[in-house]
Amino acid sequence: MPAYPQFVAPFRAFLDQIPAGGRVVVFCHFDADGLAAGALFGRGLNRINPTWQVEVLPSGKGENAFLTPGAHERLLARQPDALIVTDLGVHAHGTLEAHGVPVLYVDHHIPEGQPPAGGTVLTGYGLDPVPCSAWLAYELLAAEADVTDLQWVAAIGILSDLGDQAAWAPLAAVKKQYTAKWLKEAVAMCNAARRAGEFDLDRPLRYLLRDDNPRGLAQDEVLAGYRAEVAAALAAARKLPPKFPPKGPDAAPVAIVTINSPCQIHPLIAQQWITRLSDRVVLCANLGYLPNGMVAISGRAAGNLHIPNMLRAAFARVGATPPANFAHGHPQASGGHLSAADYDVLLRGLGY
Repeated sequence: MPAYPQFVAPFRAFLDQIPAGGRVVVFCHFDADGLAAGALFGRGLNRINPTWQVEVLPSGKGENAFLTPGAHERLLARQPDALIVTDLGVHAHGTLEAHGVPVLYVDHHIPEGQPPAGGTVLTGYGLDPVPCSAWLAYELLAAEADVTDLQWVAAIGILSDLGDQAAWAPLAAVKKQYTAKWLKEAVAMCNAARRAGEFDLDRPLRYLLRDDNPRGLAQDEVLAGYRAEVAAALAAARKLPPKFPPKGPDAAPVAIVTINSPCQIHPLIAQQWITRLSDRVVLCANLGYLPNGMVAISGRAAGNLHIPNMLRAAFARVGATPPANFAHGHPQASGGHLSAADYDVLLRGLGY
C-alpha cells in the first residue's frame, strides 16, 4: 500500500509525459532536505526507466526558483523534456511551463499560488504529519520502484528538517541499520557545504548520488574543513550585539544584528537571539554573503509576530514597495535579499 495513495496517479501521469531517452532535470534546494530529495529522484527515476537522462541541479546562492531570471535560463539551457522542482516552494509564477516543459513540484512549504498549466503540485503542506521533501520524494518513488536501499538518503533529509522524532515509519530501522551517528554526521556535512563560503554542493551531492551508505559523506575531510570554517564564523558573529530602533511612534518591535561573513550563518544568528528577544522580530543582515553589495536578510520571531507583514509594512510606511522576492516564507521565518539602497529603505521604514 503506497504511503500517499492520492499522489500515485498524478505522479504516474507526470512520468508518462517523459519520452524514452528523455532528459529530466531535477532542480532542488541546497539544504540537506533539498539535496536528499534531489538525489533520490536522481537515482530513483532510472529505476523506473533506465533510458532517461537525469541531471540533478541544486539552486544557486541567493537564487529564487521562480523570480530569478537566471535560474530559468540555466534550466532552459539544459533542454529538459521534463523538470522536477523540489524543496524550492510552489509559486503562481511557475518555472518552465510557458516553454512547454511539464513540471512537477514536490514540496512542503506554504504554496504561493498555483503554477501555470503544465505544472503538477504534490505538496506535503496541509498533511498530518507534514512530510519534508525527501520523505515525499522517497514515497513517490517507492510506489513505482524498489528504492529500499536509498532509505538512508531520505533519512538525511528527514533528520535535517524534522529531527529525531520524525514520524516517518522506517526511520528507527534506518537509524539502526546505518547507525544514527553516521546519519547525523552526514546531515551536518550537507549543511556545512551550503553554509561555507565556498558553497560547494557538488561534493555532498556526489556521495548522495553514488554511495550505498552515509559514512563516506560523514567522514569527508574537505567537508569537515567547511564545518570548522562555519563554526569559527558563528563564534565571531555570536558576539555582535543587536541594535534597536530609537523609541518613537514609528519604531517597529524589531532588533537587527549586522554581520559581514561569506558564510550562510545569518539564519542561525537570528534564531539564536529570539530566545532572548521573544517580544521582537530579530533580523540578521549579512553584508558579506552575496555579490554586488546585496544584503542577505534572515528574520526569525517567537510568539505570534508575523515577519512578512512587518517587512512589507516597513516599506509601505515610507511609500515604497519591496522587491517581488522579498518577505515571503513563514510568519516566523522570513527575509530575502535586498540591494544596499532597498536595505536603507527597509531600515527607515522600521524606524532606524
